[in-house]
Amino acid sequence: MALPTHIRQAPTPQELEYITGEIIVAIEPLFRMEKVRLVSGVYGPFRPPIKTRVPLWLAQSLKLKRKCRIVPPDWFTVDFLTIRLQQETSQVELSKMPFRYAEISKVLLDVAPDDIMDPDKIRILLKDIREARQAKCRSLLLGLDGSYLPTTNLCSMEISEIRLFFSKAMGIIEKLTLEAPQEDEAMSDS
Repeated sequence: MALPTHIRQAPTPQELEYITGEIIVAIEPLFRMEKVRLVSGVYGPFRPPIKTRVPLWLAQSLKLKRKCRIVPPDWFTVDFLTIRLQQETSQVELSKMPFRYAEISKVLLDVAPDDIMDPDKIRILLKDIREARQAKCRSLLLGLDGSYLPTTNLCSMEISEIRLFFSKAMGIIEKLTLEAPQEDEAMSDS
């Protein structure tokens, strides 16, 4: 959502992508090294072709240096995403997706498309899923009342996109519900 910085109160997509860097992913190292101690933890040993788990930021850095192959998550397949797209287009509620699927997908498709089977098809499926989910979020906001908004299965990017509108709308609805009884009392006194 493109908003001026003076009214933006939610994290930007780049900030969400940065936060996602702490998610642990599997890699296949292309180098040998014992365990490495970092502020965020101890990772390794790195011995090809044995998989090891590291934060996404480290996997991204190693991939850019051609020191590893990133193993995509189980949900990052054409079959899984096709099923999710069918659910998104056939069901009223949002389907269950990993909380940071949009950010992880962007990093993997930008940095490691050669490690992904059929990246172009996955990119198209993710775009279609995102559009279907955005349409559902808009319809959720149409049903907004002063006390409740069902937000089951929203992901971090979607929450960030609707946060500002939702908080402002709830404030306006609260004002209107407080003013409505006062107007009713004034009408009954006359």
